[in-house]
Amino acid sequence: MGNCVSLSISLDQSVNKVSQWLEENGGYTHNLEKNLVALKTTMEELTAKRDDLSRKVTREEDRGLQRLAKFQVWLNRFETIEKEVIDILGTGNVQLQRLCLCGFCSKSLLSSYRYGKTVFLKLREVEKLKSEVFDVIVDQVLIPEVEERPLQPTIVGQETMLDKAWKHLMEDGVGGVMGVYGMGGVGKTTLLTQLNNKFNAARCGFDFVIWTVVSKELQVEKILNDIAQKVDLGGEMWNQKSTSQKVVHLFNFLKKKKFVLFLDDIWEKVELAEIGIPVPTPQNRCKVVFSTRSQDVCAHMGVEKPMEVQCLADNDAFDLFQKKVGQTTLGSDSGIPDLARIVAKKCCGLPLALNVIGETMSCKRTIQEWHHAIHVLNSYAAEFSGMDDKILPLLKYSYDSLKGEQVKSCLLYCALFPEDARVAKEKLIEYWICEEIIDGSEGIDKAENHGYEIIGTLVRASLLMEAATDQDGVHIVHMHDVVREMALWIASEMGIQKEAFIVRAGVGLHEIPMIKNWRVVKRMSLMNNKISHLTSRPVCIELTTLLLQSTNLEDISSEFFKSMPKLVVLDLSDNYYLYELPVISKLVSLQYLNLSGTGIRDLPTGLQELKKLIHLDLEKTRHLSSIVGLSSLDNLKVLKLSGSQFPWDHDTVKELEALEDLELVTTTIDRTPSKENILRSHRLMSCSQSLKIMNNSNLKSSEILLPAAMDKLRDFSIKCCTISEIKMGRICSFLSLVKVRIEDCKCLRELTFLMFAPNLRILFVEKANQLEDIISKEKVYEGIVPFAKLNNLHLADLPQLKNIYWSPLPFPCLQNLYVKACPNLKKLPLDSLSGKHGENGLIIGYRDMEWFCNVKWEDHATKTRFSSSSRRQGYNRIFISYVEKKWIERTRS
Repeated sequence: MGNCVSLSISLDQSVNKVSQWLEENGGYTHNLEKNLVALKTTMEELTAKRDDLSRKVTREEDRGLQRLAKFQVWLNRFETIEKEVIDILGTGNVQLQRLCLCGFCSKSLLSSYRYGKTVFLKLREVEKLKSEVFDVIVDQVLIPEVEERPLQPTIVGQETMLDKAWKHLMEDGVGGVMGVYGMGGVGKTTLLTQLNNKFNAARCGFDFVIWTVVSKELQVEKILNDIAQKVDLGGEMWNQKSTSQKVVHLFNFLKKKKFVLFLDDIWEKVELAEIGIPVPTPQNRCKVVFSTRSQDVCAHMGVEKPMEVQCLADNDAFDLFQKKVGQTTLGSDSGIPDLARIVAKKCCGLPLALNVIGETMSCKRTIQEWHHAIHVLNSYAAEFSGMDDKILPLLKYSYDSLKGEQVKSCLLYCALFPEDARVAKEKLIEYWICEEIIDGSEGIDKAENHGYEIIGTLVRASLLMEAATDQDGVHIVHMHDVVREMALWIASEMGIQKEAFIVRAGVGLHEIPMIKNWRVVKRMSLMNNKISHLTSRPVCIELTTLLLQSTNLEDISSEFFKSMPKLVVLDLSDNYYLYELPVISKLVSLQYLNLSGTGIRDLPTGLQELKKLIHLDLEKTRHLSSIVGLSSLDNLKVLKLSGSQFPWDHDTVKELEALEDLELVTTTIDRTPSKENILRSHRLMSCSQSLKIMNNSNLKSSEILLPAAMDKLRDFSIKCCTISEIKMGRICSFLSLVKVRIEDCKCLRELTFLMFAPNLRILFVEKANQLEDIISKEKVYEGIVPFAKLNNLHLADLPQLKNIYWSPLPFPCLQNLYVKACPNLKKLPLDSLSGKHGENGLIIGYRDMEWFCNVKWEDHATKTRFSSSSRRQGYNRIFISYVEKKWIERTRS
């Protein structure tokens, strides 16, 4: 019996354990259907909770708040569980079909058990995640520290620019976009970096100071990610957004913030909306500051007055160069400092060049090495250490960004001129047309307009620089020396074919340089040298351009031009002692021939055979006796004769009238009683671009009648003549006239014809003893307001002058008015609103203090204004040089 009792107890324990196991684990299978329904329902409720919280946090983030990390962990856990639940529910029907005996058994007992347990545990996990409560899900954003950017250890000469830029940036109540432009390597990024780093010390109320580099190829996704990282929006959720979603998210975040955004090195317009940046305004007081090489980009970004970063002044440049070279090297030989100044000057104030070349020279401690460096920089600077890998490639980005090969070719052409050369825009365009870089088939006027547009493009790209207009009103450009070296480097195919583009202009040559292979030479510039004799016969089968102006030429051998079949441009101008040319009939491709300022007595033999010639310049050929034979030049479009003294007889006029394609002509009528021969030629007057009448004191008529058809006249001058009146033909209008010079015309009484020159820029009147009025009230036409475009007005030695005009004129463009020895001019046609205002406002120059003190002003406001902006000047015969000086002073200040 004892044994039986013992067995009974053991069996009861076993049964209890089995029963307990079935209750705990059999429920996974028995309750599977119920648990699946509960899991689905609870997950739906959790998803709804997630959606509600996400919408709330998004609203708060748009207000500028930041989600808590704890909440983000909850979201991340939700995403993981969501995927797991989807997978579990997806196999639910299959698992339910395996159950039998009301769920107490299964066709695959182990599989059903495992699945049921997974459903049960996941249900508990979902319930736990759902039960979490968030009283707070967002908080104020911690303002990140300004990322201080590294700077070069040596910065010279930017203190004034930095101060000016910072003041503009910090100006109260001003929001908007500030543009900084300048040529490559001039220090734009350095300036922006200095501005950025100043915020490290003083945040000035800005929530974010953001820096991003744009570079040549605009990559919106990269910029978005860069900015998001700077404002702590980056992370897994950010990376999962599409580009458009990132833009919207960043925009909504920043629109409630006050920020400064630095965009370094942009090459095209950046649409701020496309990178999620709210437009800066005075209301939101946000700022966007960008750097670029292009003024066009500044204009497209809406910046009316961008800030130019200019090259360093001479003293600052030398200071920077010395610091790069180091005192040890500078003190190693007493002659090195002077040579160092020469080398530094070659850099023309460009910080990039000063840094690179200064570093290169820092180990050169013998005077011979410095002499060698100067020789290399003067002969072919691209071979100087650091030029072809650190300087020129960086500048080449500006060249590469130019749109079209035409503009690029025009830039390379500018490198044919000497270092520091000031070149007339008109001269460049003449070359470009004749070289067929610019199409002149639709007329010279249209081609010239295209040329000016190209020059404007190059100026705005910081590859050319505009200089002050010279004393004759000529528009001037020049090229920075380092940009010139870059252009020469490119033209020589990055140094591979140096003899294709020979430029030795203004280097003191006494003979033509030694060329190994004349057959590859395409362009050659030897201007401004001392080469008196050309004696060889170079075989130049590819030569298209030969510039030999101002080279002291005296003679050219008869063989010199015989092997240049492709020569298009030949410039021999300003060689006064060149009295004759050899036969030039072999120059069958020639389109441009400039013999101005030479001593030639006759036209070159063979000139009549140059059937492709379209441009012939014979200005200032004072010994030229005749131009008979020019009528055979069938394609001639431009003929310049101003300053030549051959007689304008009937035959000469007929000779020129036979040139059917002639579009532009410049003429001087000097000591020619029969001036009517040309003035009566409507054919020639309609082509006249410049007309000068001089030394005609014995004219039969007391007046000059300018014909009606003078639409192309730009420059009109009359000197030493006894005429009393300049009359106009019927319905005459001088739409192109920009400069008028009247000098020593003692009988002239008025200049009312100027009423019909609406685009006049420069008016110079001197020594007209009987002149009483500039514009006569008796002869004026109603409805015409004169001098709307006048920039400069010079009046001197006019004892009878009483009136410029009888009432105040607006003179909206007038910058300079000079009066000397005009005692009867008691009142100026000015009021307080006349002339240019502001930084380049109207300046009145005068010589006689007593005269100025007695001027009768329109009112007190007028007197107050011009008393402060007027100044006494010593007499300057060429007043425009004073204008140029003031222009330079203003631009530097």
